[in-house]
This record gives sequence, structure tokens and C-alpha cells, in this order.
Amino acid sequence: MSRAEPPAGRARRLRAPLLVALWALLAFEAAGGLVIFFARLAVGTLPGAAAHVFVGVALTAAYAAYQWGHWNRVAPFRARLDYALGLIAAIAMALTQLTGLALAWPWWLARGGHAAAAYAPLLSGAHNVMSMFVLTFAGAHLGAVLQREARARNTPGRG
Repeated sequence: MSRAEPPAGRARRLRAPLLVALWALLAFEAAGGLVIFFARLAVGTLPGAAAHVFVGVALTAAYAAYQWGHWNRVAPFRARLDYALGLIAAIAMALTQLTGLALAWPWWLARGGHAAAAYAPLLSGAHNVMSMFVLTFAGAHLGAVLQREARARNTPGRG
């Protein structure tokens, strides 16, 4: 293995179908969430809410499956930047999913009627803020892992 290439295990894990599906679902949810957020403020509608709810449920299942395997591979927790960022991302993701599922309930109940779903403002706000944390800290976690790995490859006697 050359020093410029990432380890084969990491490259394989980054292309794993579950992780690719997780990133695709997260990207869809992020884009859809932004559309819903701005449309709700601008025109008072929630375009794509059904897709956002159903993909959110799929994301919850995919994330739980991924995180189970990921934690079993990297445990125990270590006092390092990549672990701290990953922990923050995992907590934010869990809170985002829980608040999203809680917001899906009034949507589910109102879906066949003519009245809009009544969302609790605090719950909706928490969901929006936590989703921003997920995107920020998941990206930072991945960046910290790749940076740590690059430093290890460039350290004499390692790699």
C-alpha cells in the first residue's frame, strides 16, 4: 500500500451499501427539510412533507443499523476529537430522528383532512436546530477521521 492511498478497509467501508444509502437518505432529508422550512415561512405550505416523513423513517432504520455496526467496530470511546465530534453527531441525529417522528404523528393524523397539522413550535424548532447540528457534526466527524488518518500515514514509521 502506498502512503498516498487510504487503507483498503476504510475505502471499502466508505463504499459500503449501507453507508452509501445512509448518506443518500440524509442528503434527501436535508434538501427536503430546507425546502419545507423555507416554503412554510414564505407561503405557509409544506411541499414534500409525505416524502420527508417516509424517507425520515427509512433514514431512522438505516442509521440505527449503521450505528450499531459502527459502534461495535470503534468502541470503546476514546478522548479524541473524532470521537467527540462523532458522539455529538450521534446525539444530534438521535434527537433529530425522535423529534421528527414526534412531528410525523400530527402530520399522519391530519393527512386525510382539510386542516393542516398542528405542530408544536418548540418541537419543530428543536427538530430544525438538531438537523443543522447533524449536518455540521457528521461532516466534522468524517473530516476529523480522515485528517487523523492522513497524519498517521505521514508519520515516519507508520502507514
